[in-house]
Amino acid sequence: MRTLLVLLLLSAPLPALKAADPPKPVKVFILAGQSNMEGKAKVSLAEYQAQQPATRDLFKHWQKDGKWIERDDVWIKFLDRKGKLTIGYGSPQCIGPELEFGTVVGDRFTEPVLLIKTAWGGRSLYRDFRSPSAGLPPDAALNKMLADLKKQKGKENATLDDVKKPFGDSYRAMLSEVSDTLTNPKKHFPDYADQGYEIAGFVWFQGWNDMISADATAEYAANLAHFIRDVRKDLKAPKLPFVVGQMGVEGANPSTNIKKFKDAQAAVMNVPEFRGDVALVKTDAFWDTDAEAVFKKGWRENLDEWNKVGSDYPYHYFGSAKTMCKIGRAFGTAVLELRGETK
Repeated sequence: MRTLLVLLLLSAPLPALKAADPPKPVKVFILAGQSNMEGKAKVSLAEYQAQQPATRDLFKHWQKDGKWIERDDVWIKFLDRKGKLTIGYGSPQCIGPELEFGTVVGDRFTEPVLLIKTAWGGRSLYRDFRSPSAGLPPDAALNKMLADLKKQKGKENATLDDVKKPFGDSYRAMLSEVSDTLTNPKKHFPDYADQGYEIAGFVWFQGWNDMISADATAEYAANLAHFIRDVRKDLKAPKLPFVVGQMGVEGANPSTNIKKFKDAQAAVMNVPEFRGDVALVKTDAFWDTDAEAVFKKGWRENLDEWNKVGSDYPYHYFGSAKTMCKIGRAFGTAVLELRGETK
């Protein structure tokens, strides 16, 4: 009887093997802007704060046995640098919002995440990132720029075309960087398995160069609305979740000019077509008052104390590693909320 049972089991057809589910498309997030999106918090400061009881929880998931880890599931390309997300993808030897942004979205998705960072210091939305539908500024403004340009040594023969040429350069460079990365992802990321991708969100963190110009501030609300529409059109993503990082320098009580600029940024939230798919993150909530206190009493005269809290100037949020981490987390949370994917 036992032998018969064994024979029956051996002769029974094997159950069909279930095909493995194909890999899901990579979730792509674009992080764009100027120097604060680059990130100016020095790695040396993050390394110090990662060991301190008051701040180590901000970094503990990025360290193992006292060393910085890489995330296999979150990739990043920042112009000429690319790889698995880890410390140091801000300006050289610095971190920016990408570190904790990548933590938030990487923890949320089971599929790989790709961050494409397109940021350059000293760029304005008024000129450099100006998108096609914004057109050019009025002729009077262009002629004034030409007159100012001709005052510069060696520029006496400048023409109106010389003035017009830089408009939109960074916008085009941003699109080119995104296109180059996504045309052949495997060239940049060997772990890419030809599973396709979804452009899942866009974060815009920029403003200083517009804030210090009355003309640029006056146009900012309109130019930002044009920018959002054009980004969505050019990326073929009409409802792309779009997060705006509102300028936060000087914290909760800024000067009149900064407040005026912040209001111009916030005005995008009043545009009916953007309701539900554009979010504003108030980065002043993450202003580092500890770094501010040391900076104000003289960072050079108190260098040991300064190196524990800051690493740059106020327009770069003091190069505060704490601030960059908190801003990155806020950006990640905001984009997930827009996608309806918060836990």
